Amino acid sequence: MSIDVRTFGCRLNTYESEVMKQHAQTAGMENTIIFNTCAVTAEAERQARQAIRRARREHPDAKIIVTGCAAQIDPQGFAAMPEVDAVMGNQEKMVSAEWQAMETSSTPRAVSSAFEAAGDLAEKIRVNDIMSAKETAGHLVAAFDGHTRAFVQVQNGCNHRCTFCIIPYGRGNSRSVPMGEIVAQVRLLVAQGYKEVVLTGVDISDYGSDLPGTPTLGQMMRRLLAAVPELPRLRLSSIDAVEVDEDLYRLIAEEPRLMPHLHVSLQAGDDMVLKRMKRRHLRQDALDFCARVRCLRPDVVFGADIIAGFPTETDDMFANTLRFVEEANLTWLHVFPYSARTGTPAARMPQVPKDIRKERAARLRALGERQVAGFLAAQVGKTAQVLVEQDGTGRTEHFAPVTLAHGAQPGAMMHVRLTGIAEQRLLAAA
Repeated sequence: MSIDVRTFGCRLNTYESEVMKQHAQTAGMENTIIFNTCAVTAEAERQARQAIRRARREHPDAKIIVTGCAAQIDPQGFAAMPEVDAVMGNQEKMVSAEWQAMETSSTPRAVSSAFEAAGDLAEKIRVNDIMSAKETAGHLVAAFDGHTRAFVQVQNGCNHRCTFCIIPYGRGNSRSVPMGEIVAQVRLLVAQGYKEVVLTGVDISDYGSDLPGTPTLGQMMRRLLAAVPELPRLRLSSIDAVEVDEDLYRLIAEEPRLMPHLHVSLQAGDDMVLKRMKRRHLRQDALDFCARVRCLRPDVVFGADIIAGFPTETDDMFANTLRFVEEANLTWLHVFPYSARTGTPAARMPQVPKDIRKERAARLRALGERQVAGFLAAQVGKTAQVLVEQDGTGRTEHFAPVTLAHGAQPGAMMHVRLTGIAEQRLLAAA
């Protein structure tokens, strides 16, 4: 083992893990395990801590560095783990000089005044106040280990304060990557053979609000596709329905290289829950968005993030969310049982019992499985373009998983006929 980066959470972390790996290699690090953590739920943090302890048992001589959102929010907690050698903040992890300094200095830079720690813990922490971050630096990433699609960061941070969310305190305020840097990154990836790029960030719907001229997400994507005509497929990681601009709607209608799969940051389908979450949309806003997009692109497939058992959620409120999934005909559901995050307003609201949260999440997942089954059944007999992944599998334009009858080189694009379904995967013949 030389440098092993272990990634938790979102696609933005996947992108940043590749940047960190490059920085660590350039710094000459060896025998190092880097944990890029997630803080979206308490379970995500628990899994990271468990993985850190297991890694120390399996690699007693390795250097263990912890970074990511969970480390940014609770640097002292991770520094206090005896298994951990150093903790880096989300801002520091993206700076090559920080990795050089960590490799050449036996004593890392002390913690900033925003995160005072006692005794030896301060020497393990390299974390600044993320709210001081003003820029999202461009990083040219040529490859993504184990991935046949590439991820490009276009934005970081969030200016909104949903009552359940701790992520702004791990990522800072919204800031965008200039268009020229995005184009350069995508060109490099396409030159390396990548045929699909996923644009990612914390709140990419807010793209451009901090840039000169305040370009919108749709304007940036339109210019990107024009500047890189050799890019076959472009995806969005997640969007907010009420912030979609007219340029993006036109791309949905007219641009075949934009994949007909949109993942919506929904969270709930009940107005009272949405208001208590301090979301920017109401139920009808999200329904109207789905309806408008379907008019523009009838074959579009929607995914959504949904929180089950948000504080004060009644049976009737939850039923509204279940009905929303069917009314909007959502397919790919990403379901979270509500997880109270210390320091958020929702954590101080009347809590739904954990067993009810778990039961509601199970019902949502079961509904999601039925939605997927219905969608897959409707695809049998059709043709699709599949991006080949590992072990003879791939994904269609609609992000449906496919098992290929004949092996193909990972990263290749194939036109296939969809012949059946097995274990919630489409079967395909060339």
